[in-house]
Amino acid sequence: MGLEEKLPSGVLLTSVEKLVNWTRKSSLWPATFGLACCAIEMMASGAGRYDLARFGMEVFRASPRQADLMIVAGRVSQKMAPVLRQIYDQMPEPRWVLAMGVCASSGGMFNNYAIVQGVDHIVPVDMYLPGCPPRPEMLMDAILKLHHKIQNEPLGEKRARQFARAEADGTAKDLHIEMPSTVRADKSARRAYEAAAAEGRTGQFLIERRDGNAVLLPGAGDRR
Repeated sequence: MGLEEKLPSGVLLTSVEKLVNWTRKSSLWPATFGLACCAIEMMASGAGRYDLARFGMEVFRASPRQADLMIVAGRVSQKMAPVLRQIYDQMPEPRWVLAMGVCASSGGMFNNYAIVQGVDHIVPVDMYLPGCPPRPEMLMDAILKLHHKIQNEPLGEKRARQFARAEADGTAKDLHIEMPSTVRADKSARRAYEAAAAEGRTGQFLIERRDGNAVLLPGAGDRR
């Protein structure tokens, strides 16, 4: 059964922004930057068991000119930082960065002068992935969240200004919150999830959805 059988009279309407963002998120080509043990998990994600090819990401490019996603897998030393920045500058726009593992995200256990305490000191990071090292399932989850962010990014300067005003007003859509597919298919669960997202209770909603015993109290996320 093809897509044309699902469309009324074979017509599909959308905006240029959504179409362009859909093509961008569906054809990310990673510029691999494997520096430590996280790179082994990244390579496992591209192998047959996890198969990143289904997301259009089977081509790990060795040339930054042909890549638009940098996966920084592992710790970044002070010596490697200029090389990382040079590769990032050679990547064409638009480009995104995924910090894989706690070492790339914050320096991890290497709290010393030789290791950069977070790759965001060198390049702007779009998605942080915790773990030491994170499993391939975690990397795929981070990639799907990055897909959601790309799909909802503003296209062009005018839309970017509109989005900035919406962020200032507090009415902008959160680019990092993705509705789970199991919730999206159920209309009642979808309404409940949207209500929870409006109140910032998505974590509590998902715990209750899994019949968990944990309960997030109001304001508990603000405590230290």
